[in-house]
Amino acid sequence: MTQDDVVNLATNALTISMKIALPLLLVGLVAGLIVSIFQSVTQIQEQTLTFIPKIVATFALLMLAGPWMLDQLIGYAHDLWLSIPQMVGA
Repeated sequence: MTQDDVVNLATNALTISMKIALPLLLVGLVAGLIVSIFQSVTQIQEQTLTFIPKIVATFALLMLAGPWMLDQLIGYAHDLWLSIPQMVGA
């Protein structure tokens, strides 16, 4: 196993983790921004108001995109397992 193999594995792992985490983070960001704008306009300064919309939006996206996320992880793990014999030089 060379340094190039290690760098390639790390790059692929980071890429797949960003592909999976980015939609969830963006939904949380957008939900938080919308609630913050609503709080600014109505001058409601309740701190707990921001959590429920974020949780609901994140959970809804997880239910919708969960199978795709799982498929991405399974595909990465499958490719990783298949590449083991080539990496060890067998």
